[in-house]
Parts: sequence; C-alpha cells; structure tokens
Amino acid sequence: MRPRAGSAGSTTLAFVESPVQLLNVLEWAHIHAHDGTAPDAGLTLVVLSPNDPMTRGQLRRMAELARDEGHAVRWEEARGGTTAPFHTIGGLAPLLRRARRIVMGDPFSRYVQLLLTITRARDLVVVDDGTATMEFVAQLARGERLVRWHRRGGRPGPRDVLFAPVSASARRRLTPSDRRSVEVFSSMPIESAPDGVTITANDFSWTRDRFGPPRITKTADMVGTSLVETGVVDPDRYLDAVRALAKAHGATRYFAHRRESVDKLHRLAAETGLEIVRPDLPLELIARRGPIGRTILSFPSTVVHTLPLALAGTEVRVAVCDIDPAWLTENASPRAQGFLSGVTGTARDVHRLSAVSTV
Repeated sequence: MRPRAGSAGSTTLAFVESPVQLLNVLEWAHIHAHDGTAPDAGLTLVVLSPNDPMTRGQLRRMAELARDEGHAVRWEEARGGTTAPFHTIGGLAPLLRRARRIVMGDPFSRYVQLLLTITRARDLVVVDDGTATMEFVAQLARGERLVRWHRRGGRPGPRDVLFAPVSASARRRLTPSDRRSVEVFSSMPIESAPDGVTITANDFSWTRDRFGPPRITKTADMVGTSLVETGVVDPDRYLDAVRALAKAHGATRYFAHRRESVDKLHRLAAETGLEIVRPDLPLELIARRGPIGRTILSFPSTVVHTLPLALAGTEVRVAVCDIDPAWLTENASPRAQGFLSGVTGTARDVHRLSAVSTV
C-alpha cells in the first residue's frame, strides 16, 4: 500500500477549483514522478470548492482518485457564505508560508491571486484550466493585466478596480525571476512564452495508464459547451447548430458541460432528441473508460486538444465545428471570434468542420 503523501510537512500545495484542474494536477504529478522531480515531501491538493452541484460532484469523484494515487486532499468550503473566504485563507496561511512549490489551475481566479500574495514559494506551476491557459501565457508575455478572454472589452468595473493591486501582485509573482521559477504544464499549443517560463507538455499519460482502452460504438457523440452561459453565443443559434450537427453525423448522445444550464439542456433534449449525459468525471476520463462514439463532435473548446491525447491509439475521430460569427451575441468580447478560431486552428489530430447553417 502506498504511503499517504502530502502530510503537514508537505512542501507542495496545489489549488484547484474545477475537476479538469484536478485531473491536470494528477497528470503533472505523474509526469514528474517519472522524470525524478516529484514533490519530495508529497503533494497536498486543496480543493477550493464552488457552489455548483455538478462541479462539486465531479470534484468529489476526482478527489477519490487523487487519494488513490497517495495524495492528501483538503476540501475547503471556500464559498460557503460571506465569512468563508476569511476562514479558508486564515486556515491555509501556515501551509502557504511553508510551501516551497505552489501548483494552481487558474491564475485568473481572484481566490488564487489572493493566496499568491501570502506564499513565499520559489517554484510556481500553472496547470491547464482549458483554453484559458493559452490566453494566460500570451497576457503574461505582453505584460498585460490578467483578464479572461470572454470578458467584454472596455473599462474595468468597480470590483476590478478594487482588486487591481492584488491582480498586479499576482502577475508579478507569476513572472520568472532569479528568485522564482515558473512552469506551465499544458496540452495546449503554446508557441511562445515569456523568457524563463518552462513549458512542460501534458500528454495525458496518467489517464491512458489508468483507464481504457474504451469500447467504441458505431454512432457519434457530441460534446456540449458553456459558450451560451458565458454570453458568447446566442442560445437559439446554438440549439440550431446542435440540431444540424446531430442530424448530419448521426449523433445520439450529448455530453453536457458542467456549466450548462438545466433549462437549456431540457430544451436541447426536447428539440433534438439527443440523450443528455451529465458526466460524473471530466470527459477525458469518461471517453477513455468508454463506451464512446467512433466520432466525437465538438465546438471550439479545450476537448479538441485534450481528447486526441487521451484517446491516442484508438480509432476515435474528434471533429470540431467552427463558430459562425453570426452566432455571437452583441455582448461577446471583441476578441471572441479570433480566440475561438485560434482554438480550432491550432488543434492537432482533429477533423475540422465548417460552421453549419442555422437559417
């Protein structure tokens, strides 16, 4: 039996807020266990739990897998009321001050940025939080403030102004120096990075070692996206596109994104006939365990980069459908179309589909 890692003396702390972030911390630990640079005193995974029930459920399942790997998991009800952040930060402060290495899944998170102001860690690691990692590296290289790609351009709001000193401090800490190293662990296509930032490729070797290969069905599956929920894509256009894609490719199942609204999913089921599946684990693990369709249809998202890696060596084909500019809402960020096109255009080992007609 493996010893439980990540005791009170652990020198590596990982902060995660989503199931995919936790998965990628496991992938990072797996890679470094094989190259001889694994955390010498174990890894403690700190889950800054969100309120969303589906995300919490997936995080619980992922936490079980992390414990099976020998890592310690500390679950924090970080958003459980107005005083929760103060209790969480106060409780974590001693660990943060002792840690030599901090691993984080979302450098855009205000929670994580606040925690970075406390730590004295000399080694910082950013693991994938999806396609946002590409934007993070680009903003760091340009010296810009850290802003999520789908937020609309314009003047910062009052909360942005209030939090600006913390965000600026986090950006400085995430910039390599003689006293601090920065590693980005990613499956995304990062073409250039700031001087001193180490890029380590995530090939999903832990996922492939632990699960599969999957049984492959003769039908197609579709992957959902939260582009409607983030205000980027018009809901009616999205529904029309899903219907057209499902009909053209014979899709029977729709794997919902954890942020998709219940109302939207009910409407999709009623108007497209697709079986709505709400996964209890990240899709990379669901697909690897199977059964999974011979073709997986997706709009531009993280999975067009990760699924080909997780399913390497199988006969599954990943196909990505472009987002038609006409589908974007008036509130979409000016950067939205270019960013989404870049997500699709840089994906490897995928079949690219033209935007379907929603007229």
